[in-house]
Amino acid sequence: MAMARSNVVLIGMPGAGKSTIGVLLAKRLGKAFVDTDVLIQQREGRSLQEIVDSGGAEALQTIEARALCELDAHDHVIATGGSAVYSDAAMAHLRRDGIIVYLSVPWTEIDERIHNLDSRGIARRPDQSLYDVYQERVPLYRRAADITVDCDALSQHECMERVAKAVLRGDEE
Repeated sequence: MAMARSNVVLIGMPGAGKSTIGVLLAKRLGKAFVDTDVLIQQREGRSLQEIVDSGGAEALQTIEARALCELDAHDHVIATGGSAVYSDAAMAHLRRDGIIVYLSVPWTEIDERIHNLDSRGIARRPDQSLYDVYQERVPLYRRAADITVDCDALSQHECMERVAKAVLRGDEE
C-alpha cells in the first residue's frame, strides 16, 4: 500500500536514533529531511541545553510545540525531539500529512547511548532521571504512533530498512 500522507515523522527517546535513521530513511525514500531539534536551535539562536538551563523543561517543550505546529513540510522525513509527544496539538499537526513512527529502543540501550545527560538538552525536570523520563514517555510514544518499529539490537541501517518496509506497507510492525 502506498503512503497516503507525504511525511514520515520519527518519534522516540533521545538516543533512539531518530536523526541518524532519519537521514538514511530520507535517502532511501527519496524525501527531504528535517531535524526539528536543529530547527529549534537555529530559530532560537541557542542550544537546547541553553533553553532548558534558562527556562526549564517547560520552556523547551513550549518552544518545541510551537516550532512543530508551525512546520510546513511535505514529502519529508521529520526527526522530532524526544519531548514532541507532550504536545497533543503538535502531534495532531504532524499527523495531518505524516505517518508517525515510534523507534522503540529498550531502556538498556538508551542508557548505554546517552552519556551527556547534563548537556544534551533533554526536556526533564531537575528531579527526573533519564529512566524516569523513559518510563513517562514510552506510553506516550506508543499512543501517538501509527507504526511502532522495534529497533532492539539492530544496526542503524537495519532499523531504517525496517521503518521503510513498514511505512511502505502501511501497517504495524
